[in-house]
Amino acid sequence: MTSGDRPEDSAPSSPIEERVREIAADNAQSVEYSFDELELRVSRESIVDVCAALKSDPDLDFNYLRCLSVVDWQDELEAVYHLASLSHPHKLVVKTRAPIDDPWIPTTIGVWKGADWHEREGHDLFGLEFRGHPDLSPLILYEGFEGFPGRKSYEIPEQVTFYGD
Repeated sequence: MTSGDRPEDSAPSSPIEERVREIAADNAQSVEYSFDELELRVSRESIVDVCAALKSDPDLDFNYLRCLSVVDWQDELEAVYHLASLSHPHKLVVKTRAPIDDPWIPTTIGVWKGADWHEREGHDLFGLEFRGHPDLSPLILYEGFEGFPGRKSYEIPEQVTFYGD
């Protein structure tokens, strides 16, 4: 199966896909299957509203943020939200992007409290600002660390190691 294909090539839309399309409606940039998971792309401006709607809809109930990661595409940073429902057998991936020269998206802590450390890690390693986050202090790196080691453009400093003698 390739990216974009439905789990069964000619299968009609699933009820989950149809409901995600309804909820995201005007905010969806795309809704498609990426291997075995349904993937929704939205603008950074609509990420909070879309995620809140996906969580509060009783047919979907995406109440669990499995993972939030950041990807460096060199000209853009992409936030990737892996969602699941604890009351239904559903999972969904939601993606949004920000230009590398204007790297911000709104925080989703108001939707999932578990986004807290994920967003701090994304800020630490990639420099993606999660606007509205109550505390983006370093989680992994130390205060004053120079650069963003998760970015492809980050140059690893030369390390000098001294052994015995």
